[in-house]
Amino acid sequence: MDRRIHFFSQNIAISNKIPSERLGIRGRQANEFAELGFPILPGFILDTEIASEIKPGAVRKDLALLLEQCAGIVGKKYGDPQNPMLLKIVISSNLAVTTFPALHNFGLVKPVIDGFAAWVGKDFAAHEILFLIRGMLKLETRIKELEGDAGAQDEINARLAILNRTLGIQGPSNELGGKEKPLAIDKSAAEYMDLYAAYFPQGFFDNAEDQLLLALGEISRMLSMDDQNDNDTALLIVPMVYGNYGKDSASGDYVSRDVISGEKKLQGKFFREKFNETGAAGQDINNLDPAYLGELRNIAWTLEDKFRDIRRIRFTVENGKLWLIEQRPAEQKSTQADIKLLLDLAGRGVVDNAYVVKALDPLRLNEILHPVIDPAGVKNLKHWRGGIAGAPGAAIGQVFFSTKDLLEAQKNALQKGLDTRFILVLVSSFAEDVKAIEVSAGVLTAEGGYSAHASVVARQYGKVSLVAPGLKIRGKKAVLGDLAFSEGDYLTIDVPFYGESTVYQGMAKLIEPDPKESGLLDLIALSKGFLKKFHVRANAETPRDAALALSFGAEGIGLCRTEHMFFKAERINVFRDMLLSDNEKERARALERLLVMQREDFYGIFRAMAGKEVTIRLLDSPLHEFMPHNDDELALYLEHAGKGKKAKPPRAEILARIGALHEFNPMLGHRGCRIAVSYPEIYAMQIRAIFEAAYKLRAEKIDVRPEIMVPIVMNASELKLIAYGKKIEGASYRGIVDIEEQLRAEQKAPPVDYRIGTMVELPAAALGAGEIARYAGFFSFGTNDLTQTTLGISRDDFTAFMPDYTRFDLIMGNPFSTLDPRVKDIIVMAVERGRITRPDLVCGLCGEHGANPENVRFCMDAGLDYLSCSPYSVPIALVAVAQEEIARA
Repeated sequence: MDRRIHFFSQNIAISNKIPSERLGIRGRQANEFAELGFPILPGFILDTEIASEIKPGAVRKDLALLLEQCAGIVGKKYGDPQNPMLLKIVISSNLAVTTFPALHNFGLVKPVIDGFAAWVGKDFAAHEILFLIRGMLKLETRIKELEGDAGAQDEINARLAILNRTLGIQGPSNELGGKEKPLAIDKSAAEYMDLYAAYFPQGFFDNAEDQLLLALGEISRMLSMDDQNDNDTALLIVPMVYGNYGKDSASGDYVSRDVISGEKKLQGKFFREKFNETGAAGQDINNLDPAYLGELRNIAWTLEDKFRDIRRIRFTVENGKLWLIEQRPAEQKSTQADIKLLLDLAGRGVVDNAYVVKALDPLRLNEILHPVIDPAGVKNLKHWRGGIAGAPGAAIGQVFFSTKDLLEAQKNALQKGLDTRFILVLVSSFAEDVKAIEVSAGVLTAEGGYSAHASVVARQYGKVSLVAPGLKIRGKKAVLGDLAFSEGDYLTIDVPFYGESTVYQGMAKLIEPDPKESGLLDLIALSKGFLKKFHVRANAETPRDAALALSFGAEGIGLCRTEHMFFKAERINVFRDMLLSDNEKERARALERLLVMQREDFYGIFRAMAGKEVTIRLLDSPLHEFMPHNDDELALYLEHAGKGKKAKPPRAEILARIGALHEFNPMLGHRGCRIAVSYPEIYAMQIRAIFEAAYKLRAEKIDVRPEIMVPIVMNASELKLIAYGKKIEGASYRGIVDIEEQLRAEQKAPPVDYRIGTMVELPAAALGAGEIARYAGFFSFGTNDLTQTTLGISRDDFTAFMPDYTRFDLIMGNPFSTLDPRVKDIIVMAVERGRITRPDLVCGLCGEHGANPENVRFCMDAGLDYLSCSPYSVPIALVAVAQEEIARA
């Protein structure tokens, strides 16, 4: 036997002394299955040292012996007129991408065609001879191309185009175009042999042995002429089997587990007495005969263990014998399926926990944190594609064009037991729209981007958000591309993390997430096992969100935005009373009512996060955000303000007070700590609420760890004033420390450990970090505003010009998703300067950037202690941090 020819079968593997690259990719794969003892078809490989220089006469005897070995295993004989064994030749290079397809049905010659047809039928026999001819024509075309014989090449291509139409194949070699109707197979196999014999070496259809040798000679000649070959191509030759070859025959295709749920149960179909699925009604693979099914399970799960991946497997049963034909990775599978597989592998010790954590792209977790569209349910729905993804997921609901109308519809639906799913559709959202976003399934806006108000709030509450710049709203109707919809109509919004977003007119079917069933909670537990000092907190403003974040693995709250608490419907008007009051008595009365509300909020959050830090940001939003933004809201406020009084306050008077709060650039105006300087009673109320809640829980033996964060600080003097107060001639300012000490004395309560810190969101604060750290126990980097103030870009407006900037490479990526290098430099500088003053300074990042795994390594390298993101992003950040810790270890 020529040392360059190698036999393999289910029981015989090629020696590992043979360099694997001599076998080609497909040859190596076949040998791997032989080593596993799978029921693979036997075969042999002409390795890379001989494939390009085959001399048919020299290999005739060796091939005859090898074909006899194959015949003894398969139960058919090559060239047998009654029960012929046919062959497939695979041109197997060492490249991942092959340039030539497999060639099929060698051995179909005139003496055997009637015997073959007796098993499979005359039409199928004719079809298979055409496939043999097609493969050989493609080979001859390539040879003519390499020889430079364009005329012969064109002639063969013309015949090939007709042949493709006969076989119903459309592709690059179909010169007649994709719209041509297929031609009928109107000749017998023998007639097709005569018709095409002139294109092949003489005697090609006369004798099976000669046909194989002639084909190998032509393939070898092609390889020897091809400059791209470089003697790195082998030839794999295996018998062919058919699912329609006898009574106990079938073909099938299945995956090793459910590609949606991840359940460890075979998923696929088989076709009894059919070559493939074409024109056949398949049956569930789990209904296959038990003897075959057991072996298919063993194959599938052994492959999963070997490749650590979900596999797609093709098989054939021919005359009672099961053969593995092909296996490859399953292409379309859910994140949940991959997680369930990895957890299964880890549970059985096939992989370790580190492998499980490293194997997943953290961003894929978006798929199992939010609902997804069932593809089968949207095929007939009219749709629009595009837009800017604000918050991923899928949502269905009735359309409403204002917060007022949506909340009214929700109230009515709850009372009458109607559908409570709604989609809020707006030009852009404001603070008063938070409640509607919270109760809706999703929000569709015309303006903004990933970092716009609607997107940020939607991510916080786990809702779906899409920005569609082409959206046109007219009253209670809207147009988006070819879609036209009115209030009360149903829309389905699909915002995948990867790929294009879609708005469907009508109702699709959703697949709802289940963190426990999906394996997400187990993955979180594994990931947390790798965390060291650096940890993940959550942005949360309600006990519900705090509990959700805790279940997703958060180690505390890194940002509690207290202004969000005032936007609730039952609170916003009370807060407006406080801001618009014209005397101290009215303002004090409103503050007392707000104090009770805030205390309840903080009590619930502290209780949910017992034993963990809770960073509470004092009021930050500009005051204008709390004011009515349209006539309807103003009317509602006037009605509220008139309750218990003889008459409503004059509209003009209220408008004048609102106008007094107007600012030209409110985001850099009267907000954050600046409000506290002008209206110290607001922060005083919040501070009292924090400590009253903390003392109450301490009395209940619950560990409370408040961190009070002062926003938009630009220098140390501001923080010093608000933290420690100040006395000047004729006046004094009571700081956080003063208020806590007085309250503790009043309640005779033991002290509660707490920290005072600041949000670093201005370059000036970063530059002065060393001085600010004298009064701050922690820094929290608010990277949304820090990006805006560093780059001079508005997060709500930058989408208008970003496409132009991207086109000319003026800025790389989205700076409100991936931290800009200059923003990174500012953070590093602030951490270094702050820790020179206070070595134990705690530093964290609490902007939307925390949800992006690309920023995790920087946060850890910069010496931060934690990052904080929305509850639904916590698992993503946890896995990203765990992966970085594993890489460092």
